[in-house]
Amino acid sequence: MNTAAIERKKQQVEEYAEKFANAVSAVAVDYRGLSVQETTELRRALRAEGVEFKVVKNNILRRAAEKAGYNSLVDIFSGPTAIAFSNDDAVAPARILHNFAKDHEELELKGGFIERKVVDLETLSEVAKLPNREGMLSMLLSVLQAPIRNFAYAVKQISEKNAANA
Repeated sequence: MNTAAIERKKQQVEEYAEKFANAVSAVAVDYRGLSVQETTELRRALRAEGVEFKVVKNNILRRAAEKAGYNSLVDIFSGPTAIAFSNDDAVAPARILHNFAKDHEELELKGGFIERKVVDLETLSEVAKLPNREGMLSMLLSVLQAPIRNFAYAVKQISEKNAANA
């Protein structure tokens, strides 16, 4: 192998090691059997949520994962592998890929990490059931607003009762 090719591969390892280090989550999949149209549909869905989806050689992914400290992921990088990285939403890759795999049996989740912790397929499936970031924030705000709303309702009832008695 010539030195230019070796240097290019070293740069790719560095690039993907940085992606591993900067991502809040990543999920690897076996995409074998998906048509070009299905792959395009999957890429579009991932891109809409800000998730980067790449098909990368396994040797590059293995070395990048080791360099980033994800040694336990090395074993999943065999066969046709694509990986989805998210730098913002920790749930998005797992949710989108899991939902896509329900309709397309060819897509097989291999494993990944969420919030710097390597997770198994069962955990990925559980995380995939969570709503997106905006949905979780909406649920949190609703929970936080409930006591205030109930207090305001009680005050309104008291004032209406006092107005009716006067």
